[in-house]
Amino acid sequence: MASEDVKQRGEAAVSTIVNLAGEAKAATEGVKPPSYALASIAKSLAAGGIAGGVSRTAVAPLERLKILLQVQNPHSIKYNGTIQGLKYIWKTEGFRGLFKGNGTNCARIVPNSAVKFFSYEQASKGILWLYQQQSGNEDAVLSPVLRLGAGACAGIIAMSATYPMDMVRGRLTVQTATSPQQYRGIYHALTTVFREEGARALYKGWLPSVIGVVPYVGLNFAVYESLKDWLIKEKPFGIVQDNELSVTTRLACGAVAGTIGQTVAYPLDVVRRRMQMVGWKDASTVITGDGKRVALEYTGMVDAFRKTVQYEGFGALYKGLVPNSVKVVPSIAIAFVSYEVVKDLLGVEMRISE
Repeated sequence: MASEDVKQRGEAAVSTIVNLAGEAKAATEGVKPPSYALASIAKSLAAGGIAGGVSRTAVAPLERLKILLQVQNPHSIKYNGTIQGLKYIWKTEGFRGLFKGNGTNCARIVPNSAVKFFSYEQASKGILWLYQQQSGNEDAVLSPVLRLGAGACAGIIAMSATYPMDMVRGRLTVQTATSPQQYRGIYHALTTVFREEGARALYKGWLPSVIGVVPYVGLNFAVYESLKDWLIKEKPFGIVQDNELSVTTRLACGAVAGTIGQTVAYPLDVVRRRMQMVGWKDASTVITGDGKRVALEYTGMVDAFRKTVQYEGFGALYKGLVPNSVKVVPSIAIAFVSYEVVKDLLGVEMRISE
């Protein structure tokens, strides 16, 4: 009997050990080591950076023309519209002139886009978690308003992190062959502005940028994600197959999102660009009007709005809107699609709102 009892106890002990081992295995199967999390973050940042660089390079000539129209002296007009402006740049500066400032723009937009897309995903996850906890519904999804908030947070974080690059990019873009002083590149522009105008000058126009980010980036993400969800749910015109949207459909969603966002926020973009030029003692002739008149000085955002409307009319707040509209549709669309395609290639899960 004693031997039988020992045998039973031994079998029970082995069974317990096997069960514990099984439970431990099951518990660890769903847990990924930190390296996977870091790899996912790196892939997400890379996807956002690539998306930003590709989209901005594709529309660089229109981006440069938009800025030239925004800041040119109203008493010495050189650029009268999209077609004429592009032809003038080609005639006076050649092919390279169409892409002037694009290197700086890409150097800015790659980290900006990477941080923006990554911040949006993280903000969306955090907001969704809080919303689910508050509502007590674990199956709740992000509403358009919550998505707008997440997009606004992402835009502000990304814009603030890379704003000095945007400031010098604006000046490099405006400068022409006849400008009094030539910035030789990104580093030279940054150091020159810092030395001659101070550290605060690198953030001129930051306030209207922050205010503009809320409707622009917020609406971009909110409209894009909401429109995609609506199409997948309703399946209108038979354009959705197996709950997946084609690249063409996603391009259309991005185009709609970009158009709405940029139209609402555009006046703030004009004011930001003009404020960035304040204090530039060797300003481009585009701003000074070949020395005929000195560009207006602005003491702040409200003053910039007031003087722009007072001296040039309300329509001046929409200078460059046409090339920007032509630019923003493919730019936003290409950015969103490039981001999703790259993430698919890198094997990173895209959807965060479901």
